[in-house]
Amino acid sequence: MGLPNGVSLKVTRPYREEDLPAMVDIWNAVVEAGRAFPQTEPLSLEEAREFFAAQSHTAVITVAGRVAGLYILHPNNVGRCGHVANASFAVSANVRGHGLGRLLVEDSLRQAAKLDFRGLQFNAVVESNQRAQALYEELGFAYIGTIPGGFRNKDNEYEDMRIYYREV
Repeated sequence: MGLPNGVSLKVTRPYREEDLPAMVDIWNAVVEAGRAFPQTEPLSLEEAREFFAAQSHTAVITVAGRVAGLYILHPNNVGRCGHVANASFAVSANVRGHGLGRLLVEDSLRQAAKLDFRGLQFNAVVESNQRAQALYEELGFAYIGTIPGGFRNKDNEYEDMRIYYREV
């Protein structure tokens, strides 16, 4: 689903039941690539239905009416640390590089504020994901530190993980 010439209409909105099949495809592609998310197993449609519903907020971005990406937003921790959010983002591989990730992150910041979170923290930005690092830094996230070898990729190689934080 590349962006057709002249198509620039991108809409971020809460997900709907009918979005789930496309969301599962996009999410599972990232999981199966084994280079970004901590999950090792793809979601079934029923597992996805429960997983996405359990988040504080789940949103999709559509291009020309079709789901092209999504994010989940939830507390990073519990209790006395529950005021800091965490999020995960996924964009369909064939539409990456068109600014959809930026729109998803910007929307997640707005939604985090609406949900009374005080900050947004990313715990596991894999060192090789330089596009995400650049985006987060452009959007004002502070690089907090590195966990050496904190991520085991699909090839069973250990990569460093970076932590980012920004107030909302």
